Amino acid sequence: MLQIDETHSDHKREQPGLSSSNLTVVEENIAGEEVLALYQDFCSRFGRSDLPGIVKCFATHPPVLKSMIDLAAGFLFVDGHLSRRHKEMVATLISSQNGCSYCASSHGNLLLAQGGSTEVLCALETGAVDSNCFSEAEQMLLRFALKVNSDSRSMTRADVEKAMQAGWTETQLAETIHLAAFFAAFNRIANAFGLPAPGLRLP
Repeated sequence: MLQIDETHSDHKREQPGLSSSNLTVVEENIAGEEVLALYQDFCSRFGRSDLPGIVKCFATHPPVLKSMIDLAAGFLFVDGHLSRRHKEMVATLISSQNGCSYCASSHGNLLLAQGGSTEVLCALETGAVDSNCFSEAEQMLLRFALKVNSDSRSMTRADVEKAMQAGWTETQLAETIHLAAFFAAFNRIANAFGLPAPGLRLP
């Protein structure tokens, strides 16, 4: 059970957190009651006994933390227009392209948990989206995601129609755009805070 540190106040100088190297995150032992309640909500929703570092990065502003927990529960970590496995593929690819070892490793682990192979994981980490470990449709989706991340201003209707010809729907492509954009933000947050990469758990 998480305990509230009754000695904490908004005026107390916080000691550097254990989860990041650049900027202090809100650890449980210095969190206020509102943040602790949100931390407990996260652990309850996701069946976890620990808190990922990225969650703590949002706790400096509780309304943002609540919104991110709701986003994770309602969009990131559930099947939607895209399957959960395809979402983890996009997350791992974009995070690798953006040089975010924290997110790439975290979502690489989640991809393995969703049945992804180590061959698929290695291809995503190196940006080898034309690898034959992907179906032709998956190759197209991954190229689409890469363009959203690296050159979105040049995206045209032709890019959308090409992906649709490979079998993807407009709603699936919209979800891919949302994922790529969200992870571009998460990657920058994780890198700027200095979150260390978790270890890779092979199946």
